[in-house]
Amino acid sequence: MGTFSCLLKLISMNGEKSVELDALVDTGAFYTQVPSSLLEDLGVERAGSIAIQFADGRVVQQDTGNAWASVNGESVPTRVVFGDDDSLVLLGSYTLEGLHLAVDPVHQRFLSVTQHPACSSVSCAA
Repeated sequence: MGTFSCLLKLISMNGEKSVELDALVDTGAFYTQVPSSLLEDLGVERAGSIAIQFADGRVVQQDTGNAWASVNGESVPTRVVFGDDDSLVLLGSYTLEGLHLAVDPVHQRFLSVTQHPACSSVSCAA
């Protein structure tokens, strides 16, 4: 795992509101997590909940919603987790994959994923 910070722009699904946030790129986090109050101000609606396991082993049920995420000029609709109001903004792997970004933790930068397999070699017939 590796972490570094980046500028993350979150946009409401209707495109009416946006906010730029300093996000911690965390290759150990699956979903993008944002403090609840910021998501509420953005107009993100709660659309479900999932169990999140933290690094310390705790499992907590947290609400999720949908927003557009933009990094380096590329945007994608993504699932976001309503975090505690004092929690960090985490940019998770689900959003990164949607943006076709890989992480180079040594040099603390993004790498563009330019080739996308249509299927795995196990599931493709020759």
